Amino acid sequence: MHRQKRNLAFNFRMVPDIQISDLLRHKRPVFSLEFFPPKNDEGVEKLKDIALSLKVIAPDFVSVTYGAGGSTQLKTMQVSRLLRKDLGYTVMPHLTCVGSTRDQLKDIIAEIHSEGFRNIMTLRGDAPQGQTDFIPCRDGLRYASDLVALIKSTYPDICMGVGGYPEKHPECADPVQDLKNLKVKVDQGAHFITTQLFFSNALYFEFVKKTRALGINVPILPGLMPVVSLSQVKRFTQMCGASLPEELISNLERAGDDPIAAEDAGIDWALSQIKGLIAGGAPGVHLYILNRSRAALMLAQKLANEPTLHH
Repeated sequence: MHRQKRNLAFNFRMVPDIQISDLLRHKRPVFSLEFFPPKNDEGVEKLKDIALSLKVIAPDFVSVTYGAGGSTQLKTMQVSRLLRKDLGYTVMPHLTCVGSTRDQLKDIIAEIHSEGFRNIMTLRGDAPQGQTDFIPCRDGLRYASDLVALIKSTYPDICMGVGGYPEKHPECADPVQDLKNLKVKVDQGAHFITTQLFFSNALYFEFVKKTRALGINVPILPGLMPVVSLSQVKRFTQMCGASLPEELISNLERAGDDPIAAEDAGIDWALSQIKGLIAGGAPGVHLYILNRSRAALMLAQKLANEPTLHH
């Protein structure tokens, strides 16, 4: 009996995941969620409960972030395994260049591949805490495009997502150069783009228009964050350089100190964005839910009542 259980676990681990590029090619709209790895085992158990509650909305895939400075590398894989093996999600772990040599990255990629993962969110990563500029470690990689090229050269059957910024990467002074940098990542082998959060759909559609004009033709999955408070969204937008519409600010200010009212305002805003994005031809939506289940469940419930949206 114990041997049979081990064999089942082994077989499950070795069955390769579907590639997200195939999902985007054959299904519309694609719906996905992003988790971040907790810092301790207690947090992991809580996340497991949250992820279990979200099974009811059947996301097409979930992603698991990589901590700043590579600080949660082990937790990223722990959570990715839990979500994939225990809960049956298709999982896209994040991988960054931070704090790893080329050989160490090869080892990490080999481990990811050996366990059946076939999707990686491929990022440069943020500079470690205390550093203002990104400086790769000795024999490390400087750009996300370098990591894309490394993965493609070693495991070409891995589907790679990369990040795109509708309002420009905060470290890049020139919007045109920012788009050219994105094209390099795609030319090196990236299969799709997930955008940084934004709160005006016009920014997404203009971003898509500019990328297509530059010859970037991979799917561009819009990334949205259901807001839970004004202070929270201001903190996030300051970090990533996104702008806040005055109407959204007013809605959150009217909620005052009522956390449920503020979250409901954020959910309604995200719902309106999703409806407009799908109607405008976006291939789906990726939600940055910050390990919260209520917003995702509420959005799924409201979307289920929309006759023009079927997931």
